Amino acid sequence: MDSPRALYVAWRSHLEENYDWGVVGQLSYSETDGMYSFGYTRGAKALDCFVPFPGMSDLESVYCSFELFPTFANRLMSPKRPDFREYLSWLDFAEDENPPPLAVLGISEGLRQTDSVELFPCPKPVAGKYENKFFVHGIRYREEGADEQIRKLQEKENLTLVPEDNNLHDPNAVAIYANGANGTKIGFVPRYMTHDVRYLLECNGTQEVQVTVVRVNPTAPTQLRLICQLQTSWPADFCPCSEDAYQPLAEINERQLV
Repeated sequence: MDSPRALYVAWRSHLEENYDWGVVGQLSYSETDGMYSFGYTRGAKALDCFVPFPGMSDLESVYCSFELFPTFANRLMSPKRPDFREYLSWLDFAEDENPPPLAVLGISEGLRQTDSVELFPCPKPVAGKYENKFFVHGIRYREEGADEQIRKLQEKENLTLVPEDNNLHDPNAVAIYANGANGTKIGFVPRYMTHDVRYLLECNGTQEVQVTVVRVNPTAPTQLRLICQLQTSWPADFCPCSEDAYQPLAEINERQLV
């Protein structure tokens, strides 16, 4: 799969009384001029508790830099660390691969345990198919016996999607089960995918939306424990990342070099 040239940035509230989550910006890289750019989207104004990122306080400016902005660079592991190659293998990169920063952030989501930010690419059709590789979320909230079940999973093993209409944190939540819908719940589809996955399940049918195991990382942190891939046909009228929250607040000609 090609490396992403742009990633959406989502933010979530950690307040117990407020479970707000939404897309707030877009980070991109241009190979033409070697420049990174970041701009806020309409979603940033829709979240009451959202505070702009350090050094990028103006919601209606596009920020540009020849270096990756600190807010996002801090989410990358240093290549100097002795466990760097192991980390890349957890992300399913080849042993001799040196992926660019946006490729790493696109699969790792730039997640940190005590953080409110995640990054993800907008899916694009691949030979008429929807394909999305992702880490399973919510493993820390797994059912009893899920740890052992995850360790037993094999590459290309089929998993089952089950929408959770009564989920308190995400009305579009989609749980992931091993051994069928009556088996063990091992986690959830990432929230940034749930709207699209619900649409694909309704449009294509549950039998045509396939989720398979890509890689199990038994020694990795919880958020990097299990990579899966979702694949199905791409509906003719399907247009992901098209909701109002994804729309930019400023055009590139209003950019600021930082």
